[in-house]
Amino acid sequence: MSSTFTTGRRSRKNSQVKRAFIHRPQGVLSPRVEKCGPHRFGIACFDCHKGSSQWMLCDFYGKVLIEPQELLHTRGHFQAALAELRQASQRHRLKDLIVVVERTGNYHQPVQRAFGKDYEVRIVHPFTTKQFRQSADPGNKTDATDLAAIFRATITGFGLLEPALEGIWLTSRLMVRHRRDLVEKRAALRCQIREHLEHALPGYAALFGDPWANPAVLELARRFPSPEALHTAGREGLHGALREARMRMQPKTLDRVLAWAANAPSPAPAASIHQRVWSALAADFHEKTKQIEPLERELAMLLCQTPYVLLLSHPGINVVSAAELAGRALPRSGGRGPIANYAGPRSITGRAGLFPSRYQTHRTDLSHGRIIRCANRRLRATLMMVAENLIKCNFWYGGKAQIWRSHGREARDIHVRVAGRFTRTLFQMVAGRKVYNHRGCRERNYIIHKLIEFHQQANTPPEEMLACLNAAAAQLPEAAYADEAAPVRELLERCQRARRSGVKKLGSLLPLVLARLGVQPLQSTTED
Repeated sequence: MSSTFTTGRRSRKNSQVKRAFIHRPQGVLSPRVEKCGPHRFGIACFDCHKGSSQWMLCDFYGKVLIEPQELLHTRGHFQAALAELRQASQRHRLKDLIVVVERTGNYHQPVQRAFGKDYEVRIVHPFTTKQFRQSADPGNKTDATDLAAIFRATITGFGLLEPALEGIWLTSRLMVRHRRDLVEKRAALRCQIREHLEHALPGYAALFGDPWANPAVLELARRFPSPEALHTAGREGLHGALREARMRMQPKTLDRVLAWAANAPSPAPAASIHQRVWSALAADFHEKTKQIEPLERELAMLLCQTPYVLLLSHPGINVVSAAELAGRALPRSGGRGPIANYAGPRSITGRAGLFPSRYQTHRTDLSHGRIIRCANRRLRATLMMVAENLIKCNFWYGGKAQIWRSHGREARDIHVRVAGRFTRTLFQMVAGRKVYNHRGCRERNYIIHKLIEFHQQANTPPEEMLACLNAAAAQLPEAAYADEAAPVRELLERCQRARRSGVKKLGSLLPLVLARLGVQPLQSTTED
C-alpha cells in the first residue's frame, strides 16, 4: 500500500515532482511493510478498559494470528501475553511487529508501559476508532468490532507515534494542571462565598473593589455577622477586632463600612445559616490559596530549567503564563514539551485548533467556518488567556486589537489572531534560544529582573531564589548577559542604600547573580 501521491507541482529549485503523504507522518508504516513483506508484519491491537483489555494479533493483510482474548492488567498476565506474542512471532515467522493501543483516559497506560519495553507502541484516538468502526459495522459496537477498527485505522496510517515525556516536562505538565485545577476551584469558591455573603450582609461585598485583596474584609464579616453588629461596634470596636487578628484597614474604609451598616437592608431569614456556609467556604478558599502560592514558586523553578523562560522577555508575559505555556504545550499523553518536537508554529496552533473548519466539494468551498471542535482544549485555553493578557498589557497587540475592532471583527476572532501571531514569536524565541526582539517593541522586559520581582512577592527563601536565577541565567544567550545585568546593577545600588533587613538579604544575592552573568558587581559604599 503506497503512502504517497504526486501533487503535480514541481519544485522551483530542482524541478523534482513534489510528493506528500496521504497518511499522517507519524503513522506511516509502508517502508517497514515493504522491507519485511505484508505476511511478515504483525500488528497487535489492544482495546483497553478499566483493569483489563481485549487484544489480538494480525498480519498486515488482516489474517488473525491470535484470536481476540481478555488480558488482565497485572504483571503476571502482561508477562504471559508477551511470551505468547513472542511465540506467535516465531511460529508465523514475523520479521517486524508493532503494538497499537487505543487511548482510553489513563487506562491504556499500563499496557503502553508493559509492551513498550520490547515493542514499538502506537496510539489510536477513540474518535478514529469510532469512524473506522461505523463504516464497517454501523450500529454495532463490541470489543471485537473495536479491535477490527483499531487494525483498519493502523494500516491506514492513524496508529500514531507519540514522543516520550520524561523528567522536567512530565513534572511541569502535572504541576501546571494541578495549579490550574486549584485556581478554578478557588474561583468557584469566590462566587459561592459572595452569594452567601450577600444573603447575610446585603451590599457589604460591593463596598470593596476586590473583597479578596485584603483578608480583613472577610474577617470583619466573620466577627460581626449582621449590619447591626457592625454598627453597634463602631470604629473602635472594628479597629480593635482587626488589631486582635493582626490585620489592618484604612480609617476611611472603616467609615464607609459603618455608613453602610447604618442604612443596610435587612438580611435574609436564614442569615445565620448563610453565615455558617460562607465561613466554611472561606476556610476552604484560604486553604487553596496556601496551596497555590508554593506551587507557583515550584513552577517558576521548573520554568527556569527550560528555554520557555525566555518568554519572560516578552512584554505582557509573566512567570505564571510562561510556566503554563511550557506545561500546556503538550498533548494529553506522550509529550511535545521540548520545542524540537514541533515542526513550526503552525504545529502549535494546529494542536490548539486555532483555525477555522472547512467544507469543500466540487465548486463549493466554505473555507471560513467555525473554529474546529476537536483539539487540545487546554492548550487552546492557555493561548487564548495569553492573548487576552497581551491585548491588555502589550501596546503592540493592544493597538492591533483596536484596529481590528474598528473594522468590525469579533472579540473571539481578535483573540485568535493575537494568539496566532504570538505563537510565531514563541516558536522563534524558544526554538532559536532568543530574547524578545520585535519591530513594534520599544523596550523588551528583562528576565532576571522579572524573576526577582516575582520571588519578592512570593516571599521565596533566598537559597531557592538564587538557584532559580542561576538556572534562568544558564538558559540566556550570552549576547543578552549585558542587557540583563543592567537592571540588576540598579537594583543592587538601591539595596545597598536601603536599611530594611529583607532588602539587605536580597542585596547579598545580587552580586552572585551578576557574577553568573559575567559582570563585575558593584562594591558597597555604605557601612553595614
